Formats: sequence, structure tokens, C-alpha cells
Amino acid sequence: MKQRIITSSFLACAAVMSWAAPIEFDFKDPKGVNNIVFRTDAPLESINGTGTGISGTVTFDPEHPGAVKGKIVLAVASLNVPNPKMKEHLHGPDWMNAAQHPEINFELAGTKNVKTEGDNSSVEAMGKLTIRGVTKELVVQVKMTYLKDKLKARQGREGDLLVIRANFSIKRSDFGINAAKFEEKVSDIIDLSLSLAGSAPRN
Repeated sequence: MKQRIITSSFLACAAVMSWAAPIEFDFKDPKGVNNIVFRTDAPLESINGTGTGISGTVTFDPEHPGAVKGKIVLAVASLNVPNPKMKEHLHGPDWMNAAQHPEINFELAGTKNVKTEGDNSSVEAMGKLTIRGVTKELVVQVKMTYLKDKLKARQGREGDLLVIRANFSIKRSDFGINAAKFEEKVSDIIDLSLSLAGSAPRN
């Protein structure tokens, strides 16, 4: 009898541990909806564009949102602006240099000031942003929404979703992107807006 109680307790603990395990979310969206919006507002021109080549994985524990970790990657070749000539320059060697530096990535190092209410968590994400081979540390305010069992509504299969939203600014001069040039048309400050959904299917 005693052995049965011990075995039952062990199985119950194992089930709880399994349920509470961190979940890995894949941010390569098969629907192609994930995107990063960028904007520069210079005296002569305001330029808006998008980047849709998103990939990367994030590990998230619904019980401990502040323990989130992972890496988000953006393919430079997916950066798009409405003007074809401007897009050509954007991908070229003087600007983003897509041939030599095909990826932009943000690697999460830790979080602070975690606030959770229901399925929503707000954190200050501390990480390293790499653009054109230059890496800078920065802190970004991030909102994470954990949507249990909602993958089916988006992709038609069982699983969970993690939605990440953030708005922040960087300076192109910090990353050697034509620093101190053409600032009347392309501002040094670039505003970024992220709206990304990661999927964790269950087989």
C-alpha cells in the first residue's frame, strides 16, 4: 500500500512537471503574416517599409514568463519599401548590404520588471541586436501574450501560440548604416514595430 502511494505521488509530480515545462515556439510563420515595420521621418521624406522574412525560436514558460529566452531573425532580403529604386539601394552595399550581411538578429539575454496579468506579460527584454555585423546591447519593452490551444484557429492544428509585440527605436549610425549621410531624406532614428506570432504544435 505504501509503495502504491509513493508511486502515485511520483506519477502526479511527473505529470505536473510535464505540464509546466517550458514551451518552444517557432516564429517562422507558414502564413507569412509575421512582420516588422520600420519608419524613418526625415525633413524631406518619410519612408515606411516592412520585413517579412521572420524566423527563430523562443522558449516560454507560462508559469514563469520572465524566464523567456530565444532569438528572432529577420532576413535582410525581405525588407521592402514601395519605391523599387529605393528598395534596390536599401539592399545594396551602402545601406543594409544584404549580400554580405543577410540577417538581422536579436538574441535575448534576460528580462526585468516582469508584470503579468492573465495571459499577458510585459517585460523589459535585455538582449543583443546585430545589424550589418555590428552588435549592440539594448533594452526593449515587450508584451507577450500566451494563447493556449489557439494554434488550431490560426493554422488548423492543435497547439499553442505566443504573440510578441514591441515598439522601439534605433540609430542607423550605431550600426554603420551610411552614418551621417543623406539625413535630410533618411533620418538617423529608425522606428521599429514588431507583431509576431510563434507556434508550438502538439502532435
